[in-house]
Amino acid sequence: MIAQAVRDDGDNWTLTPPVPLPDALQKAVALVGRDYGLGADWLNTEVGTQWGQGLPDSILQDTEWRRYAALWVGFVGRQTLITLKLFAAVDRSAASVHYQDLVALQPTPSELATAEEWVMGQDMSEHFPKLIQDVITHVRRDLQRD
Repeated sequence: MIAQAVRDDGDNWTLTPPVPLPDALQKAVALVGRDYGLGADWLNTEVGTQWGQGLPDSILQDTEWRRYAALWVGFVGRQTLITLKLFAAVDRSAASVHYQDLVALQPTPSELATAEEWVMGQDMSEHFPKLIQDVITHVRRDLQRD
């Protein structure tokens, strides 16, 4: 996930939608992608579209901040990542990178339940709960194979 964050005089951060990324960051992303053979969208602002709907409540508490010279980077924690990956995987196939990432995280039943609670509130359509359950069922099945 990528976001722009503003820090006050203390240790309080405010996240803002990351669209568009600053030019300097876009150039850096392109260089890293080129140097490491990553796809053009290896770092994207897709989560920025979620700002209007809301992000998991715990995102700020579940973010670890590190400083690299003048750049502060926030790394979301495990639960936030599982939650966002579950949400991203719901409308995609089991071959999607989000689904594969979710399986690779090997979420516990408790972590999936916490993620499910937030994801359920993101779409009020009648078929959405079944889609979530289908993804969770597939994740559990794939984890049992390992």
